[in-house]
Amino acid sequence: MTDALDGVRDHYRASGLTERLKIALAVFGPEDQRLTPQQLGALDQFHTRGFAATAELAKLAGITADMSVLDVGSGVGGPARFLAATYGCRVTGIDLSEPFVDAARYLTQRTGQSEQVSFRTASALELPFDDSRFDVVLLQHVAMNIADRARLYREIRRVLKSGGRFATFDVVANGVEPHYPVPWARTLATSFLLTADATREAIEEAGFSTLAWQDDTEAAKAWITQLRASGPPPSPNLGVVMGPDFAQLASNLGRNLLEGRLGILTAVFEAASAKTRIQQENR
Repeated sequence: MTDALDGVRDHYRASGLTERLKIALAVFGPEDQRLTPQQLGALDQFHTRGFAATAELAKLAGITADMSVLDVGSGVGGPARFLAATYGCRVTGIDLSEPFVDAARYLTQRTGQSEQVSFRTASALELPFDDSRFDVVLLQHVAMNIADRARLYREIRRVLKSGGRFATFDVVANGVEPHYPVPWARTLATSFLLTADATREAIEEAGFSTLAWQDDTEAAKAWITQLRASGPPPSPNLGVVMGPDFAQLASNLGRNLLEGRLGILTAVFEAASAKTRIQQENR
């Protein structure tokens, strides 16, 4: 497991990321000028369909202002900032990549949200929080980098309150080997895809019941097709974060979706109470 984590960490190494962001963001004005989450959307929504996917997932999860939300695999913090700005909730993000966390803190300072949104460097397999800490946990385009899904979902269940919501938006396998490199893995060595059915089974076994389940593959295909028709992405974009080969990574993701090699899953689960879990186990 250590080798797998090291490989994922290397994939998201992003040395000098904060300095690159400072240079790229100069197009919006001086560094003391406050930015909005929307201005950052092209470079901080590291998943298919961008803002739209985060907004839909948050709505399905029923997020409200009084909730405490954890974003697992928070990247450079785009979804966390969006949720805080949209709903007024407090959001904590964790990510394995220290450069990503540093960049997330910098961007959050630029949007003036540092009192409401915070980030920590940590593994999704060892969440540094007490039991029953959060009302909602989000996981977007993260699970495909994690081999030990059972442990991942147990950790998410542990930090959720009973009755809390776990909302996931992820890439799933369709039975055909995808083309590499892709945004989450340059080789098969750091890609741990499951089918949608296997994902659901693993999550439910960790102590969850399914509230919402939808195949968003066609919506992702339409998004990819629209992007291709629109020409080059606006600047700054995710190439600042992932480097000059990001165009190839994104192109392969689109190819895999359009060829039916990958699917996109959106789902929300409820954390079962201890009593409910015991009843389910005794059936």
